[in-house]
Amino acid sequence: MISELKSLFKAGVLVANVLPVLTGFLLALHFNHLSFVEHWDLLVLTLLGSTCIMAGALAINNWYDVDIDTVMERTKRRPTVTGTLSLRTVLLLGVSLSVVGTVLLLFTSIEATIYALIGWITYVFLYTMWSKRRYTFNTLIGSVSGAVTPLIGWAAIESANHIVPIVLFLILFIFQMPHTYVIAIRKYEEYKAAGVAMLPVVKGFQVTKRQTVLYIALLVPIPFLLMSLGTLFVILATFVSGGWLILAISGFYTKDDLTWAYRMFKYSVYYLMIIFMLMIVVTI
Repeated sequence: MISELKSLFKAGVLVANVLPVLTGFLLALHFNHLSFVEHWDLLVLTLLGSTCIMAGALAINNWYDVDIDTVMERTKRRPTVTGTLSLRTVLLLGVSLSVVGTVLLLFTSIEATIYALIGWITYVFLYTMWSKRRYTFNTLIGSVSGAVTPLIGWAAIESANHIVPIVLFLILFIFQMPHTYVIAIRKYEEYKAAGVAMLPVVKGFQVTKRQTVLYIALLVPIPFLLMSLGTLFVILATFVSGGWLILAISGFYTKDDLTWAYRMFKYSVYYLMIIFMLMIVVTI
């Protein structure tokens, strides 16, 4: 059952989205000169609430996309496809978790709740139900839902009208474009068979590679907007971004697109972890 639930809630995606919430919260404490000890209970509410809302959205995504998941090899073992969990149960679980998460976040702040609901509505309605199967800009829309996560964490402490959470939003928003593009290259045949309008399927690999390089290039100078986190952070973050850009450019000269896309995917995962963990470490 644990394995089935991990698959239903896309455990890896869920964890990757909780880390920016934690980062946003801890940075808000740091920049507002507040004590972690005095706000640990607020952190628990923030993490529980945001996790429930995100898990609810992911469950509803699985409920809605069951026909696509049946076709795609990497999703054929999800409980919605195998029938381990009925579609009605999955939908009920998704809605219930979303409601519980919203209620929990209301105990933190209205602003944090609004950001979470923006992410939920964007992911469930604008991405899953409207754009995913129809338009190549589905990735752009879906990126909003992941990018609001640090705003949730920060707004639980203080209004997110601050340069740091805004830059965190930009990093995540831009990051998700190349990250998703290389996944779509790796799973090109599956997306094509399922009729999902991912960029490589509609426009081809060369266009996708050019856009991948463009978005990563936009990430390279962004750390300089976070000089308040210190010179060490800026240098390390720029170095990590530059390494990803070099790897992206090498895609134009490779004969093995799938191997290149796999390396890009792995680098993107490490990139996200390193950048957000660095933000936490340099403020301790």
